[in-house]
Amino acid sequence: GVYFATILVLAAAFDLRLAWPFLAWLALYLASCVFFVPRLGRIGKRQADARSMLVGRITDAYTNINTVKLFSHTQREAGFARSAMEEFKAIGYQQMRMVSAFEIVNHALGMALIAGVAGVALFLWSNGQVGVGAVAAATAMALRLNGMSHWIMWEMTSLFENIGTVQDGIGTLTRQRAVVDRAGALPLQVPRGEVRFERVGFSYGQGRRVIDDFSLTVKPGEKIGLIGRSGAGKSTLVNLLLRFHDLESGRILVDGQDIAGVTQDSLRSHVGMVTQDTSLLHRSVRDNIVYGRPDASDADLHAAAQRAEADGFISDLTDPQGRRGLDAHVGERGVKLSGGQRQRIAIARVMLKDAPILLLDEATSALDSEVEAAIQASLNTLMQGKTVIAIAHRLSTIAAMDRLIVMDQGRIAEEGTHRELLARGGLYARLWAHQSGGFLSEEDDGGSNGQD
Repeated sequence: GVYFATILVLAAAFDLRLAWPFLAWLALYLASCVFFVPRLGRIGKRQADARSMLVGRITDAYTNINTVKLFSHTQREAGFARSAMEEFKAIGYQQMRMVSAFEIVNHALGMALIAGVAGVALFLWSNGQVGVGAVAAATAMALRLNGMSHWIMWEMTSLFENIGTVQDGIGTLTRQRAVVDRAGALPLQVPRGEVRFERVGFSYGQGRRVIDDFSLTVKPGEKIGLIGRSGAGKSTLVNLLLRFHDLESGRILVDGQDIAGVTQDSLRSHVGMVTQDTSLLHRSVRDNIVYGRPDASDADLHAAAQRAEADGFISDLTDPQGRRGLDAHVGERGVKLSGGQRQRIAIARVMLKDAPILLLDEATSALDSEVEAAIQASLNTLMQGKTVIAIAHRLSTIAAMDRLIVMDQGRIAEEGTHRELLARGGLYARLWAHQSGGFLSEEDDGGSNGQD
């Protein structure tokens, strides 16, 4: 803007008529920008959506390759990817045509500017109204302005070619957090480890309540198991304790402190969790274990690996780059390890964290019986001296807990020990009978001895 204003002032200083070609060019240049720039923005958004769909289809097929092969849908998925590629190419061609048209118009305007300024300047010089210096200066300014207009055009084109991706990224970065710390939130202090749910209510959206008027006290050091059919609210209850969602009613207290009034980081720093789908970072085994406590010493690291019975296989690990043992990388999400190995590393990580409250969400359900037995031994070591809340569909893994809580539609349907619940013949007894092949009385009389 300043540069163009300076050009106008200098041209008018030579002769006011020299400014008219510059003003005419500016009007036409702005008109071309008004025409092309919004269209480039819309095409850029469509191209970003098409690119996202293309990458999504390819990634989806690749990550589910076994399912694709199992159902003989290789050609079908390839067709999906090809159709997405064709759409991406078609939109790309539209964008290229629009950019080319913008460039042609810009070149035409630039040539018209140079010809117009030079023509007016020569006309005035031939009539003796300006000198040779004015002709040279005006022509040089027109050439310079033409070059700048090309640079501006390419910058705008580059921006709007990627406007869709930029908008998607900004939308993600500026999205408000659903759960935020209260003003003046204090760090959580956990000297004992008592967890208390007081008339907790929660629902996802406008549907029925997943957790409905739920009350439960878990004493310090007590180990309880949460049981129920799918959709009973077990995992939701754990997520509420971690404050991944805010409650609709009631409150959750840890050692008498309402978790809504403490910082989220301090709350989660006092909770260790092992889940069914263990997620490992694409880093070394060492980095994954010390993620639970980054300042841990090597001695603590080795002790945690040993307690989790992970030291044996860790020492034999080697990655394609030749790194061995704790320095070997585990691959994206730990794909280079077996399910049991990933689970042991996750247990070692939580052991190293040594949080007073432990959550187990289907920690062994994805493992075979032999591996599960070995992992269960590691979990028993992990649970020592901690307040434990465990979720499991396989009832045998939590039958020995201090207390079992049977949930149904977000409420407590039954609670008691394994023997007590079997004796009542309620929902727990029916679930146990289904998993035991229907021989409830036999399991109750003798088979349950090994579970208590």
